[in-house]
Amino acid sequence: MTSETNLDLLDTDPVFQLKGGMLTMTVLELVHLAPQRFAIQLAEKVEQAPNFFQDTPVLISLEKLDDDMDISGLIALLRICRDHGLQPVALRGAEQFRPLAQQASLVLLPPGRSRDKIIEAPEPAPQPVAQQAEAAPAPAPQPADTTPTRVITEPVRSGQQVYARGGDLIVLAPVSAGSELLADGHIHVYGPLRGRALAGVRGDTGARIFCQSLEAELVSVAGQYKVAEDLRRQQWKEAVQISLEGDILKIAAL
Repeated sequence: MTSETNLDLLDTDPVFQLKGGMLTMTVLELVHLAPQRFAIQLAEKVEQAPNFFQDTPVLISLEKLDDDMDISGLIALLRICRDHGLQPVALRGAEQFRPLAQQASLVLLPPGRSRDKIIEAPEPAPQPVAQQAEAAPAPAPQPADTTPTRVITEPVRSGQQVYARGGDLIVLAPVSAGSELLADGHIHVYGPLRGRALAGVRGDTGARIFCQSLEAELVSVAGQYKVAEDLRRQQWKEAVQISLEGDILKIAAL
């Protein structure tokens, strides 16, 4: 067995490098401290796409928490997250939470920017009263099997999440890195797809993802997913469709 000589110790050949990078982090924004409700609601989310949540690093935001939290409450919260496959790595909030973070061996990050938000479906505009009074004959009933489609015309920015519940999602603008698209049906992106796209989140194995330029951080159909490292080996920055065959994601040119 050889030992390091003085010359070895003075060798300037670097054994590591420090690099900057942009990493996508799932933010769990805590509003109420209610462990039982939290566990139930988190289980429902994980059920939609179990593979997506497995070993996912999570940033827990306490900025909107309306209750006091002590170390026992935080430990209970962390245990629930880990039981469902999430891996909390940091807290986000005011300086008052630093002792709490240190006790739980977590990093404390400063409050986030206001762009971290969930896009909600717009409410339909109310019909003017005068126009209601002039009601014509009742419109023909819609077919019972009509599938709702959600159309987004604005760019989807980092930190935003868009969900098409019960139907397809159509985005007529670019999708930025750090954003997330979810749909119970298909996802269509008529522009670059740089964030995450999860189609068939309630288990529809026939769902597909269509995009004009594949630059995604993650794509998933019915819980089966691929991340950027895998996608770069295929039709990167090309127009593609993504479908599920068995339990394997297939990527084909449009």
